[in-house]
Amino acid sequence: MTATHDASVLHRSRVPAVLRVPFEGRAWREFLYVLFGLPVAVAGFVLAVTLTTTGLGLLITFLGVPLLALALAVFRSLGALERARARALLGLRVPEPEPVMAGRSGGGAMAWVWALLRSGTSWRHLLYAFLHFPWALFSFCVALPLWVSGWGTLTYPLWFWVLPTYTDQPGIQLYGDGQGRGWYLDAPAEVLLTSAVGLLLVLFTPWIVRGLTGVDRVLVQGLLGPSRLADRMRELESDRRTVTDTASADLRRIERDLHDGAQARLVALAMELGLAKEKLLEDPQTAAKMVDEAHDEVKLALAELRDLARGIHPAILTDRGLGPALSNLAARCTVPTTITVDLTTRPAPAIEGIAYFTTSELLQNTSKHSHATHATVDVWHTDHHLLIQVADNGRGGATTDHGTGLAGLAERLDSVDGLLLIDSPTGGPTTITARLPWRDPTP
Repeated sequence: MTATHDASVLHRSRVPAVLRVPFEGRAWREFLYVLFGLPVAVAGFVLAVTLTTTGLGLLITFLGVPLLALALAVFRSLGALERARARALLGLRVPEPEPVMAGRSGGGAMAWVWALLRSGTSWRHLLYAFLHFPWALFSFCVALPLWVSGWGTLTYPLWFWVLPTYTDQPGIQLYGDGQGRGWYLDAPAEVLLTSAVGLLLVLFTPWIVRGLTGVDRVLVQGLLGPSRLADRMRELESDRRTVTDTASADLRRIERDLHDGAQARLVALAMELGLAKEKLLEDPQTAAKMVDEAHDEVKLALAELRDLARGIHPAILTDRGLGPALSNLAARCTVPTTITVDLTTRPAPAIEGIAYFTTSELLQNTSKHSHATHATVDVWHTDHHLLIQVADNGRGGATTDHGTGLAGLAERLDSVDGLLLIDSPTGGPTTITARLPWRDPTP
């Protein structure tokens, strides 16, 4: 962010919102949305009434079924237009609804017809056409007079001279009896008062229009977007891919650690024992020394295998639970760490494992990036969630954008309906809270 942009933002923040809103692009875009919404709503309503009633009337013949399907297809196209209009003018991004699944019905035109008729999304588009028309008409009748009256009366001092110059009226007429007598806004004080009333209208009309478009937002999101079931299926599919990718990455890591660590050490150990076997008769002292070195290699290989097993799933977590496992984890952390675990019961093993490895990764980030001198880990649970909070007094600045592993951790937590909250201002301190669903262990 540049210094010029900072200055403009600071200057803008000093202007009250009620004064700057009428001049912001958002207010004008919302007004245009209401203005152009009426013709779109009229066209949709006319099509909805015409096609639906005709289709229902022809249901006694075979023609009514494809006509209704055609109507639903038309409304899905109008829904795409409305989503694009809401995206361009309201900044509302509504995902595309699920497509019509016609292939499962055997293919062909009739499969497409029946798929459209069974699609709840298509009927919601039809319902939008019926509901949007009265609301668009109401919004248009409210917004347009307020907007035109506000700007017209605000600028009245600039154009009121047109009335006595080109008409027989000295100003705007508020009252007249048809016989030449009336009340006109032509005195200087009356002109200024009219302009002041216009200023109030200009200042408050954008807020009224924003409230009107709020209802449009609800209609577009609720009726023209994907269903909740489709959203949930898409979320589950994304979570499944995340879990699969994480499992694949873990398997590759384990294979790499085995290949580069214990396996390579065991291969070298086998070769060294083979050489010791050859020298056993001709040079027993050298053979004994080689066996002693091989014994040390065995210890190192066992230690590496033990560390690898602890990385997969530590035995202390299975045997004694989350509290002792986290205490053991904190003892190996390079930053002095205080552990507080307030759990009266143990969660399900899967949740317990995720909590352990989440804490492990957060403490690794603390050791690598925070430059902290002390860290704390607090674990507790509510009726529905297991909460883990890792805090340190380091330099802060932790985000999911700087390659610290927090982005991947947030995705893994999201795959089990968890949540990662980061509070890490520059200069510190850092507090990261992980929330997991609480699940009791199965009996």
